[in-house]
Amino acid sequence: MQMTTPSQFHPPLLPGTLYLVATPIGNLEDITLRALRTLKECTVIAAEDTRHTGHLLRHFEITKPLISYFKFNEAQRSEQIIDRLRRGETVALVTDAGSPGISDPGERVVRAALAANCRVEAVPGPCALVAAITVSGLPSDEFHFAGFLPHKSGQRIKKLQALAFMPGTVVLYESPYRIQKLLQELADVFPERQIVLARELTKRFEEFLRGTPAELIAATAKRSLKGEFVVLIHEGEREPTDQPNEHVTSAEDSSESPGR
Repeated sequence: MQMTTPSQFHPPLLPGTLYLVATPIGNLEDITLRALRTLKECTVIAAEDTRHTGHLLRHFEITKPLISYFKFNEAQRSEQIIDRLRRGETVALVTDAGSPGISDPGERVVRAALAANCRVEAVPGPCALVAAITVSGLPSDEFHFAGFLPHKSGQRIKKLQALAFMPGTVVLYESPYRIQKLLQELADVFPERQIVLARELTKRFEEFLRGTPAELIAATAKRSLKGEFVVLIHEGEREPTDQPNEHVTSAEDSSESPGR
């Protein structure tokens, strides 16, 4: 029987490639073997916060050069990263937690790399959005991810009102400093809908709170809620169509059930 060498399963990193490496959102055991290998073998790691990533690398005994890549130096750093890629280096991009580009830095350098005909490759892994919606109990066959709402009250309300017409579950991110404000806004825009608050995902104090906005306001009124939140909003009633619905739901097709 012919033996298969490890290199056939794990090809070396490709020169001139930007690797988007997902990192744990809490539990360090969630990092993938491929992510660890990419971080060990790349030329340089571009990190949202080099101190935060430094802790992660030390935990896994990885020693690599680090450069910062965050909101306020994206333009300059993107040019430097593209120069490195053109020289044949391999660059791993990481954020503080989760997948680069999902409400975190990454989108700009990806566009720049593609425009420069450089290869971009995802090293998938932990993502708070996916973790929350799969455990929420809300329909996951169709959902709309809106990220963080604007900070200004008027813009937030307009955004929520627009999201009211979106089909499927609506998913938001929110900081602990604005979660009470968001619940009040949800009470105004979505008073009857079921809401799920997910916080501290994959961590020791992971928690899911479920109810209407008013119920959640009452449940959290005397609590100090820490950690970033994933907020999931059950879809509203869909508009009836002009055509009769001839679809018969079977045991294998039960996407209408929130508990699927």
